[in-house]
Amino acid sequence: MTYKAPVNDIVFTLTHEAGFDRLVQSGAYPDLSDDLVDAILDEAAKFANNIVAPLSWEGDQTGARLENDGVKVPESFKEAYAKYVESGWSTLAAPTDYGGQGLPLALSNAVTEMMNSNIGFQLCPMLSNGGMEALAAHASDEQKDIYLSKIVSGEWSATMNLTEPHAGSDVGNIRAQATRRDDGSYLIRGTKIYITYGDHDMVDNIVHLVLARTPGAPEGTKGISLFLVPKFLVNDDGTLGARNDVACIGLEEKLGIHASPTCVMAFGENDGAIGWLVGAENRGMACMFTMMNNARLHVGLQGVGVAERATQHALAYAVERKQGRAPGADKDDNEAVAIINHPDVRRMLMSMRTMTEAARSICYENAVMADLAHTSGDAAAQAKYDLLTPISKAFSTDIANEVAALGVQVHGGMGFIEETGAAQHVRDARILTIYEGTNGIQAIDLVGRKLPLGNGEVVHAYIGEMRETAEMCRQSNHPVLTQVAGELGDAIDALETATDWLLDRLKSSPKDTLAGATPYLRLFGLAAGGHYLAKGALAATQEEALDPAFVNRKLSSIRFFGSNMLIACGGLAASAMAGNDVVDDTGLEALAG
Repeated sequence: MTYKAPVNDIVFTLTHEAGFDRLVQSGAYPDLSDDLVDAILDEAAKFANNIVAPLSWEGDQTGARLENDGVKVPESFKEAYAKYVESGWSTLAAPTDYGGQGLPLALSNAVTEMMNSNIGFQLCPMLSNGGMEALAAHASDEQKDIYLSKIVSGEWSATMNLTEPHAGSDVGNIRAQATRRDDGSYLIRGTKIYITYGDHDMVDNIVHLVLARTPGAPEGTKGISLFLVPKFLVNDDGTLGARNDVACIGLEEKLGIHASPTCVMAFGENDGAIGWLVGAENRGMACMFTMMNNARLHVGLQGVGVAERATQHALAYAVERKQGRAPGADKDDNEAVAIINHPDVRRMLMSMRTMTEAARSICYENAVMADLAHTSGDAAAQAKYDLLTPISKAFSTDIANEVAALGVQVHGGMGFIEETGAAQHVRDARILTIYEGTNGIQAIDLVGRKLPLGNGEVVHAYIGEMRETAEMCRQSNHPVLTQVAGELGDAIDALETATDWLLDRLKSSPKDTLAGATPYLRLFGLAAGGHYLAKGALAATQEEALDPAFVNRKLSSIRFFGSNMLIACGGLAASAMAGNDVVDDTGLEALAG
């Protein structure tokens, strides 16, 4: 299961598709330069290739385990994490006031994609990054002084505690309780499930961010507050004190990501877990969404990372595996050829590659928009970031599952055998469409909250950007790009028609929008992916310094994507606009059989 970080693709996507140069030119990052970006990405590639990625199989086979004194991860993970911290990878986009390097999230996310060659490992830093953002935005100065620098450095990790056994995705139904004490702290009591890296032995302390209710709080999400609950209490001098009343009482037996401990966490089974309010009381959801939006984009990057690795894995196998005669070979020629010579295998590999490239570009521009909004307060950038976040999360993880499944198919029967490693990508990818808000929830968020932004002006402005790309392809007079211009134009037409239809029915018939949300998100992801791949191909044809083979690769990607992926947009638009009747007319008796 070899992995080689696709540095050239990453740099090209950042520069020519995601518009990373806007950050370089903004002046918000004085030390940022092309040379610095290249140096960071080259070193990250070495770290991912040589340290992180090789541990994926071992982590899958060994897994995490719960012992009397807590959760243990594979010893090799502890060693790799210590090197990760020592190398400063956790500090890239963190605030400089607390030991971070203050570099763009977009650059940090490019590094994160490489580390997601082993998502069982990268899940720990991912959750810590989200916790860091939530505390930086909402914690008191005292809380920041005590906890933030330790999380930034990676010496301590952070978690996100939302889900409870009875509530699932219905966060407003949580029952965990927080009772105020005379000293201003709170006693937290409750049980949380599905807590990623809720306990482990890679760090000295774990900072839990916990949603709970105070006495008399309003029902639903309006009555939820956020609390900081450390595994070990911290003394006045910054040293670790007594163990808090918080513990992992069980590890979930999961389909995949075995090395990442998914914990059942008990808060306050004895005297009560001591915690501190973060932000204002009853404002926990606003605080937590800072962390969740970060996490949703990072989960999209997990999808890109898994898809990239599955693609590399399948390609390596297809080049080596010999089976069947060459297409068009003489009937007396029985020599077996590498299966990559078979058109259907090439079709699968191209599907894998182009879907991965499309998802990467969406996630990368999403991060650039986050950086622009953060550094300049640009309202348009913030709106575009908000629009792209559910697409980054859902589209990228949907395609990760499809790419991983195709990887097994390329392997044939050997893909179903664990020893080849192809099946691990399928098992690891499966959770990505579920956690941090299921993809159905992302689709509902897209049509219910993001399309109405600016009375629809935000989404129409983005569609306008897509049309500019199609027009530039049309004017290029390049035979491939001219053809793509038509396919992309048709996809954009389908997207705009469905967008207007959904916007029209948001108030008059909300069930129609809910019924069409998932096919609409897929439609949006494909059209956006085509837009970025076309931008990339157009830029590649204009860069004289590029290797001709790289240019041809970019042209082949958009040509394939246009004729095999974009053509689905018309059908997806029809599905998005089919209305709720097609669901309501299917009665329970029809579903039950």
